[in-house]
Amino acid sequence: MPHVADSDDSAACPESTSAHPPELRGGSRRGGSGRVGPLPPELLDDDPGPRDACGVFGVWAPGEDVANLTYYGLYALQHRGQEAAGIAVGDGRTVVVFKELGLVAQVFDEITLSSLSGHVAVGHTRYSTTGSSTWENAQPSYRTAGFGGPIALGHNGNLTNIVELASSLHERAGGLGATTDSDLITAMLAEHPGPTLVDAALAVLPRLQGAFSLAFADASTLYAARDPHGIHPLVLGQLEDRPEGAWIVASETAALDIVGARFVREIEPGELVIIDAAGPRSLRFAEADRHVCLFEYVYLARPDTTIGGRSVHATRVEVGRRLAREAPAEADLVIPVPQSGVPAAVGFAEASGIPFGEGLVKNSYVGRTFIQPSQTIRQRGIRLKLNPLRDVIEGRRLVVVDDSIVRGNTQRALIRMLREAGATEVHVRISSPPVRWPCFYGIDFATRSELIASGSGVEEIRESLGADSLAYVSLEELVEASEQPADALCRACFDGIYPVPLADADKLGKHRLESFGPATTEEVIAQAVRARVTLGMNGADPSPDSHDADIEPVPLVPTRTTGGSL
Repeated sequence: MPHVADSDDSAACPESTSAHPPELRGGSRRGGSGRVGPLPPELLDDDPGPRDACGVFGVWAPGEDVANLTYYGLYALQHRGQEAAGIAVGDGRTVVVFKELGLVAQVFDEITLSSLSGHVAVGHTRYSTTGSSTWENAQPSYRTAGFGGPIALGHNGNLTNIVELASSLHERAGGLGATTDSDLITAMLAEHPGPTLVDAALAVLPRLQGAFSLAFADASTLYAARDPHGIHPLVLGQLEDRPEGAWIVASETAALDIVGARFVREIEPGELVIIDAAGPRSLRFAEADRHVCLFEYVYLARPDTTIGGRSVHATRVEVGRRLAREAPAEADLVIPVPQSGVPAAVGFAEASGIPFGEGLVKNSYVGRTFIQPSQTIRQRGIRLKLNPLRDVIEGRRLVVVDDSIVRGNTQRALIRMLREAGATEVHVRISSPPVRWPCFYGIDFATRSELIASGSGVEEIRESLGADSLAYVSLEELVEASEQPADALCRACFDGIYPVPLADADKLGKHRLESFGPATTEEVIAQAVRARVTLGMNGADPSPDSHDADIEPVPLVPTRTTGGSL
């Protein structure tokens, strides 16, 4: 049951030109409930692997229970972020935001959802790629616009010019309460003189560099926008039983399916969509230069999602077929590392003629626990999430198919476990090329010094893992399996070619808006730049990151900008 702010937890609402100030609901770092939030969803053997981006969902549907629709939409997007969830609902006069740390089902219940009434909603499920995992940084972020009315915003992606943007921002409120690029976008929209949110968006969006798929709303209207490269997906749908006007925007088509909406089209790169009683209308704020994240096809997106007209599941199966032809193995059984390795393993088995089998059982709840494991259990962390089926494995030569290797700790422990279960040979096949480069656009890889492929060849990695053989699918075969033009994909984590120019690497850290005491944005940025803060990089600095461990971040003094109580 999420904590609801009481009068002691909440500050007064900021000055607003609206006669009906919005409310902010949910827990805080000082909440009176005493509940300890869930641990970050990390693997217990200290190899978290690639982390998803975030999930955004928006609804414009008068007469519908938009809070419930958004809840189910976020449930469908839970895989994209498990740290926090929130929903903002507008009723034409006010916006109420409820957000909390935890999974969607932990944050919301029937009582909470029933209190969120209106006709427009924005929802968000978060994995942190900029800013720490704190209540303040949960989304939707909120501001009251200087030109009148509330703004609630959900963001999937990562900006690369956040330091420059924050340095130029002169906030009426005196400082950022949150430390995310998402909150910075919201503040920039609120700071704009208007006179409308559309005017503000058309002025602000062209200034943003990096990846952003946005769903945002005022009290009456839903908006959606996608960066000019279209790095992460964003789609438009319409409720099947409301053809006269009930619209959905979502990170993935699977979320449309869950709520009974039909897919209409993708939000185009560089496009702003406005949805109100007149229906959707489109404005362009930048020319499109499409570079869709190739890793969405490998791992991030649900298999039942379609991106660029291509089924993610079909892509992964085809990658497995191509991998089998590129890197055959003599074996008795093909087994996947659940769940992301399953489609590629099916394709590998189909093309190779080697039987497919389920050799590993996955515990889906590892990493969601409130209780820290003992050291004894931590040393056996791989068994908390995966356990072998000995009668399937014993005496067999195995092909083990996984989606990617980041640090290699998980695969190393897994291979050792399979041998202990009686496997005579373990041949590892990976359905993506080696991850050699960091992502600055919304995937939280390890730092480059921790990426096992950044400084090692395939044979060195094989020896480190203890596998009998190791092979990755080639970049060319992966691109062909996606059925997308190579120049329309972002492949930076595989080839180091970044479609969005990168600023000074010292300004790209995950905690780059968290600094040393003063709460005003300009002071924060000035000190962060002087201190060369790179802690918690979203991905890695292309330069050595040995200095990261020497800097100890000091959190900002909390600045409450909104308040309210149930």
